[in-house]
Amino acid sequence: MKENRLLWLMLLMISAASAQIKGIVIDENNKPIPYVNIGVENENVGTTSEENGTFFLNVAKTKSLVFSALGYEKKTINGTESQKVILKEAAFKLDEVVIAKRFETRELEIGKVKIETYQAFDNGPRIDAKFFPYILKYKKTKFIKKVAILTDCQIENATIKIHFYSVSDNGFPGKELQVKDFLVSVKKGVKKTFYDVTDLNLRMPKTGIFIGYEKLIIEKNKLEKTIIDSNTNTTILQKTYYPFMLYNYVHREFIFTFYGGKWNKQTKQDINNPSDKMMVYEPAINLILTN
Repeated sequence: MKENRLLWLMLLMISAASAQIKGIVIDENNKPIPYVNIGVENENVGTTSEENGTFFLNVAKTKSLVFSALGYEKKTINGTESQKVILKEAAFKLDEVVIAKRFETRELEIGKVKIETYQAFDNGPRIDAKFFPYILKYKKTKFIKKVAILTDCQIENATIKIHFYSVSDNGFPGKELQVKDFLVSVKKGVKKTFYDVTDLNLRMPKTGIFIGYEKLIIEKNKLEKTIIDSNTNTTILQKTYYPFMLYNYVHREFIFTFYGGKWNKQTKQDINNPSDKMMVYEPAINLILTN
């Protein structure tokens, strides 16, 4: 009898640890915070809060979760304490905005690669960033007018975030250059979409810029269909979140990805030949500059 009780207790503990985490993210005024990036600390697992602040995550409650949202302080808590997560507004000083006269008599598209070989990945909810170095000729087209992304979407009007980061002292993506989330809609099909960012008043920094793409793991972006599992020959419900970002397979010295609550840098494994570049999948993002 004692052994049965111990076994039952162990089963209860395992069940509790692996149960789905459900919670809501709110601000200090008890208002829901939508589209918060929620990641399992140091793991490439996570989700996104819905428009009403709620979220669901199928991981053990013993895991630590990291909550990141533009305009709020990052917060790390244990899954057992995530029923109601309160984020504090970040205290930061806004840089003085200087509105310079634009002529927009010329445009320059940057970020194209010589050989464009695209591949799509279900990459949410991490943020994949593409680095755009500064080149002296950009002095004649110093304003960022549009961002172009290439996506594969099987639903109408999926929503994603686009991020704009400065370069930190250690070369990682640094401060976000916009003061609020830049949310855009993606149409159905495989297409290249241009988004006007004139209102953000962005210039091409002389240290370069990172452009990040974040898929949102929310109900609006979900497509469900019934499929047959080839291994078990049983019917299962497959959930897919759109859109898929298309990637180029290119030579690069490094690539940055945000997951697990931090930026992760992937570099070439062969340290004996550091001058050599590695082959990586880089998001198909281009910029349109203007004068």
